[in-house]
Amino acid sequence: MTTPADLSLVEGDADAQEHFDDLVAHEQRIEPRDWMPEAYRKTLIRQISQHAHSEIIGMQPEGNWITRAPSLKRKAILMAKVQDEAGHGLYLYSAAQTLGITRDEMMDQLISGKAKYSSIFNYPTPTWADMGAIGWLVDGAAIVNQVPLCRASYGPYGRAMVRICKEESFHQRQGFEILLQLMQGTDEQREMAQDAVNRWYWPSLAMFGPPDDESPNSAQSMKWKIKRFSNDALRQRFVGMLVPQAEILGITLPDPDLRYDEQTGQYAMGEIDWDEFYEVLRGNGPCNAERLERRRTAHEDGAWVREAAAEYARKQSLRTEEIA
Repeated sequence: MTTPADLSLVEGDADAQEHFDDLVAHEQRIEPRDWMPEAYRKTLIRQISQHAHSEIIGMQPEGNWITRAPSLKRKAILMAKVQDEAGHGLYLYSAAQTLGITRDEMMDQLISGKAKYSSIFNYPTPTWADMGAIGWLVDGAAIVNQVPLCRASYGPYGRAMVRICKEESFHQRQGFEILLQLMQGTDEQREMAQDAVNRWYWPSLAMFGPPDDESPNSAQSMKWKIKRFSNDALRQRFVGMLVPQAEILGITLPDPDLRYDEQTGQYAMGEIDWDEFYEVLRGNGPCNAERLERRRTAHEDGAWVREAAAEYARKQSLRTEEIA
């Protein structure tokens, strides 16, 4: 069930590096059985597993609102969305396994705190409007960040991202629709929507990662064509997408320095609190401990399921051997 890909037949030779470089240069996909530089493989394992962990941990902030959603329809939509996120995590764990790591190893790294996941999921969700803000801002940022990954040079990763991005697009629209309905409601509902956007706006901008001059891995990832655009370029694109949507919603983006620059044709924005970003990344965010503890408990409680599945697989294997 957690067996990684067998890479024993993937051998490098004098021409292997040249062949790899040629595939990347000509926009061809690197597949699991192709030779690849060890640094490329490790970078992909780190990035894909962190992405998978983010999807799995990201189920928690919204999962605790399923029973409290304001209608049966809202409950059903939110439940489907959380299930989507679980599916994204499983796609991505499977993609990472093709690089020679087991799912058990990745899960151990997550629950031990060794592996990272997106810092955005360490913030609390005190009101229903947070479901709207997460969908509009967090999933919106995810789309901007992840659509270029559909063209990632590593085949299993790029192909997994196609379906994930389609579903994230739905998530962003449901978040926008929640906020739109709240903004068309009572004064109290409008205040709740604005408050949620105020709290999620800056963390969603930080999701793209540190500024380009402080991002040590970006240049190499772009050279390998895993990543296609820099953190700052994606952040700029995201803000450009948000401004007209905020006008439709009637919501104010909480950045007093946000303005359209006629010369650059882009929006100039205020400074992100990078000290807060790094504190959350170091495990000192509002919900870091709670998120990990819940994931750890769920993993321990699910041990009997994994044992039963392994025993079923063993018996099926024995039966197949007997028939043969």
